[in-house]
Amino acid sequence: MSKCFKFQPAPWLPFRDTEVMDRVRSMTREEMVNFKHENPDFKVKIVYDSRFYFVTDLYNRIRMSDKENKKLTVILPNPCVAEYISLTEVLNKYNVSCRNLHVFFMDEYADENNNVAPLTYIASKGRSFKKYFYDRLKPELRPPENQIHYFTTENVANYSDMIEECGEGGADVMYSSVGWSGRIATIEPSDDFKADSIEEYVKLGSRVVTPLPETIAEDSLMGIFGCSGDVANVPPKAATIGPRDVANARYHVEVQHRGPAAMETSWQRLISRIMLYGPVTMEVPASILRLYKGVCYVSEGIAKPIVLPPDKNPLE
Repeated sequence: MSKCFKFQPAPWLPFRDTEVMDRVRSMTREEMVNFKHENPDFKVKIVYDSRFYFVTDLYNRIRMSDKENKKLTVILPNPCVAEYISLTEVLNKYNVSCRNLHVFFMDEYADENNNVAPLTYIASKGRSFKKYFYDRLKPELRPPENQIHYFTTENVANYSDMIEECGEGGADVMYSSVGWSGRIATIEPSDDFKADSIEEYVKLGSRVVTPLPETIAEDSLMGIFGCSGDVANVPPKAATIGPRDVANARYHVEVQHRGPAAMETSWQRLISRIMLYGPVTMEVPASILRLYKGVCYVSEGIAKPIVLPPDKNPLE
């Protein structure tokens, strides 16, 4: 923040602690790597490309579930087109069966009347998984279709129960990537998930919610919406898992790499630092990951210093 012109963040922002933001903005790479979190089971690793670690981690878990013939229950983010293409290529190459794989999703779009988007909707998050993962697998390697649990209008209220039943208490692993608002899935810092304490908060389950404006803006920059800021084309609501599903997952893999396609600009750079190095708070829902066992892979592009440009004439 400028020393000659001080101001408070916009009043509608969920997280407004300027001292925390000033501190995390100025953190060096060394400070980020060596930061001691309150939970020793939660690790942060800065890597060249975090997406690679998502693919290799999920591949290895599927491979071991095939080798040991054990059930594997996962919660996945979407859309992850490049990741799913890479994953299916290696699964197909080495003939790794996904017969034991049970898939749940972080969230899905919904309309203003709480109707969950069907797989026929071109921007459906479930459709992205089906097109780039399920349909690209060799037929003999695919899990039964009834093991892919897409969000529907009918099941959203019971989706958390479904995860617990399938995973015998919770998912074996959950993959995620913090959103611009500090959200995880579409668990926003809003009244849709309201509690008096973190202990109550992590008991809240799946539901249909209204995304914050930052989330609508974030999604409008994705390829499926034309990378053009077309906020009117992004559905106004979402079906989502709840903090309960985050808490119940036995392991967490958070990957941070996001920004508009092929650009140096990233909306994730600051919120990554707040989520990882600020307080664990309901104002930054993704920060609750730090309470549980897991790892956060931060791409170099997200970890690089937040530096304001020098005050100079660009034509000189």
